[in-house]
Amino acid sequence: MSSKTWFVTGASAGIGRLVTEQLLASGHRVAATARRPEALADLVETYGERLWIASLDVTDTGAVREVVERVFREVGDVDVVFSNAGRGSVGGAEELSDAVIDEQIALNLTAPIQLLRAVLPHFRARGGGRFIQTSTMGAHITTPGASMYHASKWGVEGFLESVIPEVAPFGVGITMVEPGVVRTSFGANLSVAEPMPEYADTVVGQLHQFLASTDSVTAGAPGDPVKVAAAIIASADVSPAPRRLVLGSDAHDAIRAALTSRLAEIDATKDAAAATDF
Repeated sequence: MSSKTWFVTGASAGIGRLVTEQLLASGHRVAATARRPEALADLVETYGERLWIASLDVTDTGAVREVVERVFREVGDVDVVFSNAGRGSVGGAEELSDAVIDEQIALNLTAPIQLLRAVLPHFRARGGGRFIQTSTMGAHITTPGASMYHASKWGVEGFLESVIPEVAPFGVGITMVEPGVVRTSFGANLSVAEPMPEYADTVVGQLHQFLASTDSVTAGAPGDPVKVAAAIIASADVSPAPRRLVLGSDAHDAIRAALTSRLAEIDATKDAAAATDF
């Protein structure tokens, strides 16, 4: 694996932190951003100038553009952008506040859209690059009580599906990473809506009960975060860029079942669909 320069958002914890650690340990250079860049101080002490850090709230589009310009100006050409910042919100659709809905869209959908838009002029100028977006198996399946999280992830994948052929002529590859449940601190950062008593006896109420009864929603998860991080890094050397990187047997099985079921539903409408033609 040749040495590369990576730009990683959401690098202070979870998969973003592990990807950053593994890249640095392998001799790569990393420009890392986080809301709390001080969480990366130990890596700066160990790796010095090979780690460039900046504070970034990815929901601030102006700040995203400013930081991208700084990275390409101060660090130089970036080979790979790993768009990883994000978090989940849970609660019934009626339970969610307007602020939470706005945050999910801003963080998980608008932010990666604007990050890619800010990066593309630089990738075109250098003749190519790789953009890797953290998604989830939840971009194909759904869980009651996580409607806005799914909406944001289905949305970002729809955006990227459309952009992939737009930028391919410039040598830009895009990969959507779709992990299953991974043993990270993801659950600790969940935004949980205030439960409504009307939903206590529904699947939404069951979700609230589960969250109230556990300290970690990812405890016992099948996904190994170290292996997930390594697979993401390795994907940057695969050519052409894999459109999707499904990680975890749970993700593979759940996505396949969802797509198979959806195809059967569509096939069942074949005659009705044809009946509306001229």
